[in-house]
Amino acid sequence: MHSPKPRRKPGPTTAGADSGEKLDELLISSAICNGEDLGPFVRKTFGTGKPETLLHHLKLFARSKESEIEEVCKAHYQDFIHAVDDLKSLLSDVDSLKSSLSDSNSKLQSIAAPLLSSLDSLVEAQTVSRNVDLAIRAVTHCVRVMELVSRANHHLQSGSFYLALKCVDSIESDFLEKTQSSTLKRMLEKRIPQIRGYVERKVSKELGDWLVEIRVVSRNLGQLAIGEASAARQREEELRMKQKEAEEQSRLSLRDCVYALKEEEDDDEYESDLEGSDAFDLTPLYRAYHIHQTLSLEDRFKRYYFDNRELQLKSDSQVSSMTPFLESHQTFFAQIAGFFIVEDRVLRTGGGLISRQEVEFLWDLAVGNMCAVLEDQFSRMQTANHLLLIKDYVSLLGVSLRRYGYTVDALLEVLSKHRDKYHELLLSDCRKQMIEALAADKFEQMLMKKEYEYSMNVLSFQLQTSDIAPAFPYIAPFSTTVPDCCRIVRSFIEDSVSFMSHGGQLDFYDVVKKYLDRLLGEVLDEALLKLINTSVHGVSQAMQVAANMSVFERACDFFFRHAAQLSGVPLRMAERGRRHFPLTKSQNAAEDTLSGLLKNKIDGFMTLIENVNWTSDDVPQGGNEYMNELIIYLETLVSTAQQILPAKVLKRVLRDVLAHISERIVGTLCGDVVKRLSMAAIKGVDVDIQLLESFTEQLKPLLTDKEAKEMKTAFVEIRQLINLLLSSHPENFVNPVIRERSYNALDYRKVAAVSEKLRDPSDSIFGTFGTRGSRQNPKNKSLDTLIKRLKDVS
Repeated sequence: MHSPKPRRKPGPTTAGADSGEKLDELLISSAICNGEDLGPFVRKTFGTGKPETLLHHLKLFARSKESEIEEVCKAHYQDFIHAVDDLKSLLSDVDSLKSSLSDSNSKLQSIAAPLLSSLDSLVEAQTVSRNVDLAIRAVTHCVRVMELVSRANHHLQSGSFYLALKCVDSIESDFLEKTQSSTLKRMLEKRIPQIRGYVERKVSKELGDWLVEIRVVSRNLGQLAIGEASAARQREEELRMKQKEAEEQSRLSLRDCVYALKEEEDDDEYESDLEGSDAFDLTPLYRAYHIHQTLSLEDRFKRYYFDNRELQLKSDSQVSSMTPFLESHQTFFAQIAGFFIVEDRVLRTGGGLISRQEVEFLWDLAVGNMCAVLEDQFSRMQTANHLLLIKDYVSLLGVSLRRYGYTVDALLEVLSKHRDKYHELLLSDCRKQMIEALAADKFEQMLMKKEYEYSMNVLSFQLQTSDIAPAFPYIAPFSTTVPDCCRIVRSFIEDSVSFMSHGGQLDFYDVVKKYLDRLLGEVLDEALLKLINTSVHGVSQAMQVAANMSVFERACDFFFRHAAQLSGVPLRMAERGRRHFPLTKSQNAAEDTLSGLLKNKIDGFMTLIENVNWTSDDVPQGGNEYMNELIIYLETLVSTAQQILPAKVLKRVLRDVLAHISERIVGTLCGDVVKRLSMAAIKGVDVDIQLLESFTEQLKPLLTDKEAKEMKTAFVEIRQLINLLLSSHPENFVNPVIRERSYNALDYRKVAAVSEKLRDPSDSIFGTFGTRGSRQNPKNKSLDTLIKRLKDVS
């Protein structure tokens, strides 16, 4: 052996590495010999890039095992030969065992076949048995459900709605989900809400019948209570007289004491009878309340009952105009007294159906209505006896209801008043009549076929514009509303004068005039305003109302002259006291409504302006489509309006319409719809404005020269804008003198917006790169200068 070469002494790091490698070799050898998992060593070896050591140990291990394998094979060779011989000897036994097993299997199958068929029959029988049990349970369940259904139907037929609802609730809560029959379940799900709705309708109908019946019962009950109060008052007076006689005799007999106790006992017995169950029946009400509680509709029923009773109270608080109040006042107050006697019983025995606050609300409502009626009716009373009769009956009403805890101080305060309310009631009556007259108006010109109709509807109110009688049939420029309202106003004047003439006051024209002003300025004006705001929906209707207002202006002159004549005042004095037209609000509203409807109609035509090609290079010779349509409509409108509208009204309306057209055109040019404008489009708008100017020229026969000039000022903005854009020097707009003289109606912001759209794209900032050496159009240059100046201003 060669001696190893001398090596340099390694440093501490190298020695540590060699010892680590030796440790890994030992671990690998140990793992291979012990048959352990070599996965970690393989991953580590290949990870470090040195698989030679692992392969070397594996090869050594394989060579060491080869000899062992040879020794094992040699040792077990004879045993393997003997095992094969033993297996060959068992082959015959296996064949006999196989035949024996086959025979046994055949016998077993022949014996078990009947048993298997019996087992199948048994399984089938058990399945049938289970199905039968399920069917029996389902049928039993359905029978119980049908029993409840039958019971519910029986209760419904007999009117036992509560028991029927209980059956329905039981079906829904206990049986519905468990019902296996889909048909029956669907039927129940469908019928249960129907039954509840049916019960609700039935009890609601019964309640409605009771609400009708209780009104009659309440009237009788109120008469009975007030009659008892009257009898008690008489007994008190009689007793007071007897006590006075007894005092005069200086002693009180025992009989008188017994008599007095007897009176009080009778009173208590009567009050007990009044509050007894036989006086009035609340069973339908409480039954309906109980049913709605069962249906979980308690709050809705309370509201329904309260609302209906409130409506009944309002109805009972209205005084019939067919019967004099002196004849109907007892029934009127008895009805209200009975109403609150019933409500007191419901409050005490209704189980929360109505609260004390709600009863107090109804009582306050009734007191307010009664006070209003009393004040109204006292103004009609001209006889002290009549006033005394009503006052006595109202005081008896207070005594009757004070027993039930109602406060009647407000009624007693009304009884102490004796102020004249006649004109207030008269104004109220006229308001109702005018509302009815206006509601019946069909917004059509009135046709008068006979002379007496003309005299009754025109001459009697001095509405004629000429002293020459027209030919008949005559179509008036106003509708039936005008003479109907004139008749109402004339009747008011005559009634007011008639009333005031018997009041001991000689000079009462100022009073009549004051109430006439209120009638015209408040009642008629408000009614006309309401009519205009709610019933006028078309141009023809608005035009008719505007025409009516012009006729009303002449009628008002007649009203004040008529009042002066009836009051004995000279007409010249009445004329000096005249004020402005009292129907100014409704007149302005009628004209504004007409203008608004016409503007809406114009807006429909103005939608055609969207079809205009704003970048076209061709000028429309006959104007744009939208303007032609507008001119046709305006000409038709004028020809129709001339027949009924006065010239001044027509002028105001047309001026608003033309101004609106101008605003729409300017708004379109300034708006987002138009992105860019061509000079041809501007010239097309110029043609449109010329058409409007031609239309206004056609109106000269109807207008004065001054009015014609004012008419053209309606579209002065669009005219000045077009003139500016078509001018060769648009920058003159920023010159204050020129602007004031020629463009005073223009807003610089609108001018800037339209000018930006009219600017040639080649003159923009980016367009100047390719045309830097070319000469710019003078007009475009002027337009750019204008835009720049306007931007500086803004």
